[in-house]
Amino acid sequence: MEKCSFRGNPVASNWMKLMQASLGICISLKASNHVIRWEDVPESSGTKHGESGRVAPISLISWRRPSLREEPDPAGHVRSSSFTREPRRRFLSEPVLCCALQVRFFSPFNRAVTVRMALPLSAQSPVVELQKVTTSNKHGEKLVGLLHDTGSNDIVILCHGLCSTKEDDVMVNIAKALEKEGISVFRFDFAGNGESEGSFSFGNYWREADDLRAVIEHFRGATPSRGVSAILGHSKGAGVVLLYASKYQDISTVFNVSGRYDLNKGLEERAGKNFMEKIEQDGFIDVKNGEGSVIYRVTKEALMDRRNTDMHEACLAIKKDCRVFTIHGSADEAIPVEDAFEFAKIIPNHNLHIIEGANHCYTSHLAELASAVVNFMKATLQQGKDTA
Repeated sequence: MEKCSFRGNPVASNWMKLMQASLGICISLKASNHVIRWEDVPESSGTKHGESGRVAPISLISWRRPSLREEPDPAGHVRSSSFTREPRRRFLSEPVLCCALQVRFFSPFNRAVTVRMALPLSAQSPVVELQKVTTSNKHGEKLVGLLHDTGSNDIVILCHGLCSTKEDDVMVNIAKALEKEGISVFRFDFAGNGESEGSFSFGNYWREADDLRAVIEHFRGATPSRGVSAILGHSKGAGVVLLYASKYQDISTVFNVSGRYDLNKGLEERAGKNFMEKIEQDGFIDVKNGEGSVIYRVTKEALMDRRNTDMHEACLAIKKDCRVFTIHGSADEAIPVEDAFEFAKIIPNHNLHIIEGANHCYTSHLAELASAVVNFMKATLQQGKDTA
């Protein structure tokens, strides 16, 4: 039998923390599909208040509603619950995926009260499987990503920014927020970044849009019953998802998080003053951090690729039934918030959300960013159901 993990499950973990902190009792909680295996911890084992003891399985019983009953069992007798995944069985009604909690309370007179709770797992707390997925782009380079699989038919694909990876705080935070709502998420590394193959480039905007295409086609081919409901990009990744929407026109929802409207701007801040003269002379510029270490190299080819990428023309080509949700921090130090208003002027089906005080990486506003994404995504999915 395969064990399921409920790590991060707010229903289970909150109950456990509350009970253990306030009452000092021993609680064991694991996962199950349709069947609960109740286990006894005999009094002779010396188990009390969190001590471990010998556990003997009793029997398998089908899922049932929460119950409360009193039993005059001796003090020190603690009963815990453990879940296992069993083969699917036939019930009169479809069983609900749930977690069970059994707690025994003791009064000063050694009277035991047992509380059994079967807590259904709603979309707020799905069972999530994290899977590494590998596919290839049209250049034969392997692209590596992580799928947060909640079992939903909807998948949101997340695209990281410049010199970043799928493990960026913005990517991970949004992925976890969506998975809590039962929405599957895939975050991956563009070619030349993170675990993916290829060489890093300061440019490659359209090439990264083709990387995204390879990822979307992979999921459409592997799971025809599931669909890519939205694509989300942060910083450079935001530009990539907008370019994708303009070129392929097969995605209904796009999240533009802190994207740059004019790619000819922001170059001096990264490459330094007189960067064109330096790059004409040497063919490249090494961008360094405050300690003088090289972060990445900007080649002339990559620089011209970026400068020749016209976000204005691309946004005009986005079809009208594609919903674009732009989120930007008012205190963005890398890409000014004014860029967000430029997108709002030219994209026909556009929503704008400014997060006051947020910087480019949403360092102190990750929760607010995730909330904005989740709320818009839920509203979009509900709208799709209403019009179906």
